[in-house]
Amino acid sequence: MANKRGTTGNPVSMITNFFRVKPQPDWVLFQYHVEFSPEVDHRKARIAMVCSQEDLLGRTKIFDGMILFLPRRLEKDILFLPRRLEKDQTVITTQRKTDGSPVKITITLTNEVPPTSPVCLQIYNILFRKFLKTIGMQEVNRNYYNPGQKVDIPQHRLEVWPGFVTSILQYESKTLLLADVSHKIMRTDTVLDLMYDLYGQDQRKFYEKATKMLVGEIVLTRYNNQTYRIDDISWEEHPTDKFRLSDGTDISFVEYYEKQYNRKIQDNDQPLLLSRAKKKTKDGEVLILKLIPELCTLTGLTDEARANFQVMKDVAVHTRITPGARSKTLQGFINQLNSNPDVQKEMRGWQIEFDQNLLQLDGRTLPKEKLFCRDGHDLDFKRENADWSREMRSRALLSTRPLKEWLLIFPRRLGQSANDFLGALKQVGPAMDLQITNPVMVDIEDDQARSYLRVMKELLKPGVTQMVVCILKGTGRKDTYDAIKKFCCVEHPVPSQVILSKTLNKKQMLMSVATKIGMQLNCKMGGELWAVEIPLTSLMVVGIDVYHDSLTKGMSVGGFVASMNRHLTRWYSKCTFQQTGQELIDQLKHCLVASLRNYQAINKEFPQRIIFYRDGVGDGQLEAVLEHELPQIMDTFRSQTAGYEPKITFVIVKKRINTRFFARSGPGLQNPPPGTIVDDEVTRPEWYDFFLVSQSVRQGTVTPCHYNVVWDTSGLKPDHMQRLTYKLCHLYYNWPGTIRVPAPCQYAHKLAFLVGQSIHTKPAEDLAQTLFFL
Repeated sequence: MANKRGTTGNPVSMITNFFRVKPQPDWVLFQYHVEFSPEVDHRKARIAMVCSQEDLLGRTKIFDGMILFLPRRLEKDILFLPRRLEKDQTVITTQRKTDGSPVKITITLTNEVPPTSPVCLQIYNILFRKFLKTIGMQEVNRNYYNPGQKVDIPQHRLEVWPGFVTSILQYESKTLLLADVSHKIMRTDTVLDLMYDLYGQDQRKFYEKATKMLVGEIVLTRYNNQTYRIDDISWEEHPTDKFRLSDGTDISFVEYYEKQYNRKIQDNDQPLLLSRAKKKTKDGEVLILKLIPELCTLTGLTDEARANFQVMKDVAVHTRITPGARSKTLQGFINQLNSNPDVQKEMRGWQIEFDQNLLQLDGRTLPKEKLFCRDGHDLDFKRENADWSREMRSRALLSTRPLKEWLLIFPRRLGQSANDFLGALKQVGPAMDLQITNPVMVDIEDDQARSYLRVMKELLKPGVTQMVVCILKGTGRKDTYDAIKKFCCVEHPVPSQVILSKTLNKKQMLMSVATKIGMQLNCKMGGELWAVEIPLTSLMVVGIDVYHDSLTKGMSVGGFVASMNRHLTRWYSKCTFQQTGQELIDQLKHCLVASLRNYQAINKEFPQRIIFYRDGVGDGQLEAVLEHELPQIMDTFRSQTAGYEPKITFVIVKKRINTRFFARSGPGLQNPPPGTIVDDEVTRPEWYDFFLVSQSVRQGTVTPCHYNVVWDTSGLKPDHMQRLTYKLCHLYYNWPGTIRVPAPCQYAHKLAFLVGQSIHTKPAEDLAQTLFFL
């Protein structure tokens, strides 16, 4: 694209979490191919032979067993070598350690690599990981952490390891180091402790539950601070079993760990954990590592811990960092690298250095968007908060559906909570123009799934009942929630709302809760809440996201949501199932066809402009999207009607990124205001991309979203694309404020999450025209 930068908005001065990489002006990397005669099978032996030639090759080098990288060209005339061969070819004679036989090493120059080359960037990243190890950091899941600075949270049996996520890439005009603060949550209880807990809870389903909970998890072995992925559990093997060492002797796991690590295993009946090693054996076979549960601790938080408010609050004390504290930590990190003698020696050898200061850049803050409800007057809200929940309490919703025929089901002991909720709902309804008639109220003996299902089967009237509302005890049972959703979304399609009793217990919050639930009920019946001005006509916006099915291993759910009207307030949704790794669009073609036909039925024409926001795509999958998904989409249009060729924009949305921006505020730093755009300096030269900070966060550092326009025949200017994306962040009806991603992406995620977590099959078509999945 000729120019991907916009101009709309007010300038804002910022710094970002990047440091400039500064190689010497004429810096070149020399790449050599290394051959061994006779051949040396073992990679480690090849590396040892080359590394032993420090006098000839120098100390500064990178060798992977076949390719050698040096910061200088080999000068043959100053090397003491047996003989010379062709130009830029060097021969060294060494000896095999095992039997002393001679080995000839031939080193041939194959390439001179400039600083911006992908090969050079790969070397930079290898070197930087070496620097991190030099300053005492430990690799865990590709990032580096400092266990020596861990923080204990004993009440939850957790540790927080501080660390950094880093990468070096070529950006618009500079090679930059991205560095961000990261934290790894470590458990202090062992895998064996967890197994004992599971066994105590349900002996009959112990093996099934332990396998489901542990396989796929990452564990840390404390005796060497290494991490492994659990791929299976060997229930038949135990620590007293023996294995063979490299010298041919047999030893039991009990003996090995006591001799090697001074660790005495207490439980000799525990099974072994199996982990597939990344490296294969010399015969090309997958190496299976066997681990002892008693010596392994899990990393990360369980779903139960994530749902525990107190756990998350206590963890956030150490992980939620303000912009000022984050920038200070990053500055200290680069200072530590630049002052470490060993790191500096290595840097001098490679003739590179890192800037001492975080990168400064300018962004733009887009104008505040105008929102309106039914009366046409703008919703007046504070821009810096990006929240209009208070304003919505007294405004008539954009369009409403009267709620006349509905069920309210609750356990008998929650009768008072149910009545209080109904009273609050009827009290807040008139201000929003919500007409709410008394429901059929049914109290049940318990909170078992079968009790809710029995009532719904008896009382639900197909085509008449508009809504089913169920109140669950406490934090709710997943099996009960799943059963209700499957019944209402698949077997007897009707919009449904599940409310947890703990949500209703805070009496001072009940009116606010009732307002939000009232708006949700209206959306699920097909109503609209608010709108933003959309200047484009004949436009369809599509959101796509993927979620892994929690029930079926290797299965993914694709959520597809498409707008059906001018203001982008009405949506049509479908979902797909496919094997993990299968091309998503193979199934999504059917979703697109159905969406186009529904759009035509409502608007009497096909959309002339379609913008796709595709979430859930990594940088490594961009090529697959371009080569497979886009051509399939084009074929779909051609199959609808002769000559139908709408203008297409395809945008990859990335929300799991490490880029951060800090706005200057006097002498300090703060989060940039909602609507901040960055489309230069830290964008990629080969992409049409931009960053958008669309939300406001009260604690910690805001995370921007990255947008990469991979295909565009729309003719829209970058300003228009950026403004439209920001507008869409205002249209998510489950939150009266801006959100991190465009609303269709979040709707697609909510749909895929509901299907993948709870119903595990396609929802009924009868619900496709409503936001039933909110």
